[in-house]
Amino acid sequence: MSNGIVISANKLTKRFGDFVAVDHISFEVNKGEIFGFLGANGAGKTTAMRMLCGLSLPTSGLATVAGLDVYKDNEKIKKSIGYMSQKFSLYDDLTVKENMQFYGGIYHKSNEFIKNKTAFILDQLHLQKEANVLVRSLPLGWKQKLAFSVAIFHEPEIVFLDEPTGGVDPVTRREFWNMIYQASELGITVFVTTHYMDEAEYCNRVSIMVDGRIEALDTPAQLKKNYGAASMDEVFLKLARKAVRAAD
Repeated sequence: MSNGIVISANKLTKRFGDFVAVDHISFEVNKGEIFGFLGANGAGKTTAMRMLCGLSLPTSGLATVAGLDVYKDNEKIKKSIGYMSQKFSLYDDLTVKENMQFYGGIYHKSNEFIKNKTAFILDQLHLQKEANVLVRSLPLGWKQKLAFSVAIFHEPEIVFLDEPTGGVDPVTRREFWNMIYQASELGITVFVTTHYMDEAEYCNRVSIMVDGRIEALDTPAQLKKNYGAASMDEVFLKLARKAVRAAD
């Protein structure tokens, strides 16, 4: 997009009966930005992400993703983005190579593209020897890094990551974030939710949701300054204490 904004939300709202899960949120995300989308369980962040991914229609408000309207173009959005869920999102009963070939086929990539990209990822992740191993036999950290590589296999403009490092060790988490930096340097916009507040420090900007609303949005350094906090964990706790909803 010419103005560099790849995600835009204006008073985006989602209601389930009388319950307002996402309450008139507005924000923009720039091309190549690593945008942290934080909130306690029940704050509404997953519901908001589902609307932006074209998986759930908003009740009201406006939003575009990669220039596509979340109401009219939700099927096109699904094809234009990458997505990695908090639960491992590959097929356990396929090999490492077969998973990549399968996802390349879903996005209608040519056989040559799939072959070259598969070789590149196997080399990047040092998984050449595991190419024909069933994914279920890989350690969790390797699975997560592979899942991220597959989420951006088709070279999308934006990738959505829903708590991608849950359950992995600190070393693997750092390696995973190195991969996120590399994707950002290639111009891929990374929209990431996380429960780890140290990971919020790695983001260019951070949004923090409380009870369905965005309570704060800025760079980690500015948020710490605004709230007189030594860490993002401290910022988050100060804001999360305002929550009225019970965690889900």
